Amino acid sequence: MVHNSPMFDWDDLKYFVAVARHGSTLAAARALKVDQSTVQRRLGELERRIGRALVARHPTGYRLTEFGQQMLAHAERVEQAVDDFAQQLEATQREAAGVIRVTCPEPIVYRITQSTLLDRFHARHPGLRVEFVMSDKYLDLMKGEADVALRSGDTDDGELVGRRIADSLWAVYASRKYVEQHGRPQRVEDLERHALVGFDDTMAKHRAAVWLRQIAPNGRIVARNNSVLGLVYSVKAGIGIAPLPTALGDAEPDLVRVLGPIPELKRIWRLLTAPDLRHTPRVAAFFDFIVEEIETLRPILTG
Repeated sequence: MVHNSPMFDWDDLKYFVAVARHGSTLAAARALKVDQSTVQRRLGELERRIGRALVARHPTGYRLTEFGQQMLAHAERVEQAVDDFAQQLEATQREAAGVIRVTCPEPIVYRITQSTLLDRFHARHPGLRVEFVMSDKYLDLMKGEADVALRSGDTDDGELVGRRIADSLWAVYASRKYVEQHGRPQRVEDLERHALVGFDDTMAKHRAAVWLRQIAPNGRIVARNNSVLGLVYSVKAGIGIAPLPTALGDAEPDLVRVLGPIPELKRIWRLLTAPDLRHTPRVAAFFDFIVEEIETLRPILTG
């Protein structure tokens, strides 16, 4: 009788195919790199489970029975399907190894590397390595300048895919030394009477630069920088005051939040990539990990 639970072991089909292909259990054993007794035992077990003979022994070797001839093509298709599966699995595993280039501002890189986030990612995916491409400017993911972006602000990224992971909050900060010497603004309108630190022309479109021009068009800019980290250093030095991300400003013991958070500067932190990369194994692994770790990442980005 045919056994239905299970009917047979799929792995036994390869012994049947090998005997049919090579004409003897000895030749099949050599091809499969197993003992001849293993071939005989597994082939016999297959025939026992399906309840019919697949091969018949002859003086010159083994020949397929009529039933065996009927089933050989089906067994060979199973063999091919298993080979295809193995090749695809190997290709997927190869793709799940390598480098993931992540672009984000330098201060965020520092905060991420000071946490245990990357250690946990590498422990889960030892074949993957995160490489940071640090920039306050938006790199073009569609042109392959990076694989993944941690990005906030106003971006022309309609072609990209991703998800929201946190809020980007900004406030106005001054050093304690500056406050002692010059006081602190009580309102946004007071900023025009204080020394200000801003971005240079390369960052003129940054939302903080636009906001500062709008609320203090006659403000006195005493220092300009081409990065957020440059703003932080200038404010810490007591040169002037500036809007900064709360994640950075609140982390500096020498700085004082004098205004804010500023509603006009609030944006969304997003994890973004190009559509053709989103479901590649290495990028998918990074996305899935970050989504699971949102609660850990959020204070790194927001403060």
